[in-house]
Amino acid sequence: MSLCLSRDEVAELTRSRLKRKQLDFLRKNGILHYLDDHDWPVVPRAAVEGKRHIAEPVKAWKSNKAA
Repeated sequence: MSLCLSRDEVAELTRSRLKRKQLDFLRKNGILHYLDDHDWPVVPRAAVEGKRHIAEPVKAWKSNKAA
């Protein structure tokens, strides 16, 4: 499984093979994407799978040395 959706997967998601319509769909629906060197949309897989890594808050450092 790759980090980003393939062009076929992006076309399936957006229901269009046209670059302009894909970009319009992604922008309209607020789906995270960027453009490659040929201006095709690249969608990270995490943007559509709904699995977001939520970082746990960092606990404050506390010395274990007896005072």
